Amino acid sequence: MTIVVVLFWLALGALVWTHVLYPLVAALAARLFPYRVRRGDVLPSVSLVVAAHNEEAVIARKLENLRALDYPEEKLELVVVSDASTDRTDELVRNAGVRLVRAERGGKVAAQDRGVAETTGEVVAFSDANSMWDPDALRLLVRSFADPRVAYVCGKLAYEAADGTNREGLYWRYELWLRDSESRLSSVTGGNGAIYAVRREDYAGGDPRFGHDLGFPYLMVQRGKRAVFEPAAVAREPLATDVGDEWGRKVRMFSQCWGHVLTGRMLKPVTPVYALELFSHRLLRYASGILHVVLLATSIALISHGWIYDVALGAQLGVLAAAALGVGIARYYVAITAATLVGLWNYARRGAPRTWDPAEGTR
Repeated sequence: MTIVVVLFWLALGALVWTHVLYPLVAALAARLFPYRVRRGDVLPSVSLVVAAHNEEAVIARKLENLRALDYPEEKLELVVVSDASTDRTDELVRNAGVRLVRAERGGKVAAQDRGVAETTGEVVAFSDANSMWDPDALRLLVRSFADPRVAYVCGKLAYEAADGTNREGLYWRYELWLRDSESRLSSVTGGNGAIYAVRREDYAGGDPRFGHDLGFPYLMVQRGKRAVFEPAAVAREPLATDVGDEWGRKVRMFSQCWGHVLTGRMLKPVTPVYALELFSHRLLRYASGILHVVLLATSIALISHGWIYDVALGAQLGVLAAAALGVGIARYYVAITAATLVGLWNYARRGAPRTWDPAEGTR
């Protein structure tokens, strides 16, 4: 019984730390001990790469959006890498007068590697085909490169309002708040594919199994550089109308996340502060499904052994019931937690996915 009690408290403590206490500690530490970025009105030459696979529904609007950016035309190179698109994507890119690079089907990362190889800008920026940038987004994104310590910058992804049950908007605001704290304290532990940039000299490609969103930040820190968040640089995407629309994307994402951990790529030496960030925000989050299974099993085993165990079991059953009834935030949390387990299972069976089709709900 002692082992069961220890497992209960370890699982409960880890979940409370990663979801509640760590974000508060990170926010307080960032306020007390900020590691500031020197920003400036710099205008490096930029190659902006969009990897696209069957994006005819959005690619014309995307290119119009990028061509409207407030950035010197002579310093901005736009390239679309078509990942073996079979619809009208290639035709629409050519009609827009934007450079098209046709690639064999290899997935997003392979297409991005090809885009980097085909361009020459001092900074390489990336965006998804369905992400629309504010006019000043690129200027604001690159201003952190005035600091020579900064190798990677991600902007803010803002989800547009949508009717439906998905509550990622609420979760995303929480995630962005934590990302801002980590950036001010040390470096971010994750980015997003909608809007980010990296110095060409620091670009780290070559393995299509590992996406930039998670891999680039920790790789930059391992090299002694910084990966920071620029909340003023904004890209916008539609919010999926239902949790079900996001399920496949989340499972795929967590399969890749487990790959970063289990191959050891994420576990190489970094500064103590950043190591704590990775452990608290990434490793424990990915393990949240396992932790919840342990917590539920030990709570059941400890029924009538103390009121705290009964309350813990009741709370867990309440959240599961709320999720089953379609209560938005409960359903979202349970789905994301379950996705960590399915992602681990999928990674164990077949590794991290390299290719996928666009989610219709976000186009």
